[in-house]
Amino acid sequence: APPVILRVDDSVIGTLGNFSASTGKAKSKKTFNVCAIVAAAMTGGTVLNYSASLPPERRRILYVDTEQSRFHCKRVLCRILRLAGLPTDVRLRKIEEAIYDLDDLGLVVIDGIRDLAHDINSPGEATDLITKLMQWTDERRIHIHTVLHLNKGDDNTRGHLGTELNNKAETVLQITKDDFDRDISSVAAMHIRDRD
Repeated sequence: APPVILRVDDSVIGTLGNFSASTGKAKSKKTFNVCAIVAAAMTGGTVLNYSASLPPERRRILYVDTEQSRFHCKRVLCRILRLAGLPTDVRLRKIEEAIYDLDDLGLVVIDGIRDLAHDINSPGEATDLITKLMQWTDERRIHIHTVLHLNKGDDNTRGHLGTELNNKAETVLQITKDDFDRDISSVAAMHIRDRD
């Protein structure tokens, strides 16, 4: 069995050699959910019910945000570091170079996987991108967590990329804004190989 690196209670969210995702409509707090996952991974503890445990030789984390400006990306990274109780000076590198250059890498977050595809509705491009994620996770024995929006009209992940993500991901988490309290969002497993 692959090493478990991310849990919520007894439910396995992520293992090395696989990938997972957070999804939700615009402004549902997907990035904040990812911040909790990363903060837990950075501390090797529990943050907002996510428990993380990266092996000692896989403690490095790469955070890629393709959707926001440098200012907003830095603000998110500072939030992660504050949640983890760590200093706030972080540098980003190119995704694939970093994945192969960083020996002790255990977790990679790609916030905005949609921006890595030219056409979200291209079956071939979607398959190629998801195959790349599977290659990276397998060859480097890491876990990748991505973020992809849901369609505005329904609760389906966007395009052929979303379909491929749903088919191949170990876990797909759906974040939903509370109808009565806009400061609260719920997180549930949309697709999970382990127990809901």
